[in-house]
Amino acid sequence: MDFRFDIIIDYLPLILRGALYTIGISLGSILLGSILGLVISLGKMSRPWYFRWPASIYINFFRGTPLLVQIFLVHFCVVPILWGKSDPLVAAVAALSLNAAAYTAEIYRAGIMSIDRGQTEAAYSLGMTHAQAMRLVILPQAIRRMVPAFGNEFITLVKDSSLVAVIAAPEIMYWSKAMSAQYYRVWEPYLTAALIYFILTYLLGKLLSYMERKV
Repeated sequence: MDFRFDIIIDYLPLILRGALYTIGISLGSILLGSILGLVISLGKMSRPWYFRWPASIYINFFRGTPLLVQIFLVHFCVVPILWGKSDPLVAAVAALSLNAAAYTAEIYRAGIMSIDRGQTEAAYSLGMTHAQAMRLVILPQAIRRMVPAFGNEFITLVKDSSLVAVIAAPEIMYWSKAMSAQYYRVWEPYLTAALIYFILTYLLGKLLSYMERKV
């Protein structure tokens, strides 16, 4: 097989720049998705149906439809309506955040429900409100148990960010596809992309393992 390193060298600065975009999109998405996921999780666990039903519908929709379809809907429908025009980076972060929120909501719910009911009752006996008990007693304990699941979700999100290349977000896969189209080559661009994704997820996995041990 004739493997051309010269075209990799030509495109390497662009692909590395794309890697920075991938990291930025992933960090922004997991941060926004975690915040939104907590709100949705609390809504699903609440007693009033007008909080519980919308949260359940949200989770079922985003977990039950392909991420690629969600990216198209956000890019071509939601962002132009709210933003005034299509923006690939805004659409990428928005779509991945909305998708991640559905999964992190279930992570939060599982973590919170894993805490013994006696912890909540003890907090109530001390005169805490439900919000205070959740913030000061339940969540600090639950988050420790959520770290591995959040780590897996973050790694998955980094890999799923490759899908935003279809809306021209300038991340790793976007420049890999550009290299492939310019040189009519397949091995070089996609093996390079695979290697960079592997390095990112491997380093992230090591970091999350370290954080898990510390927590």
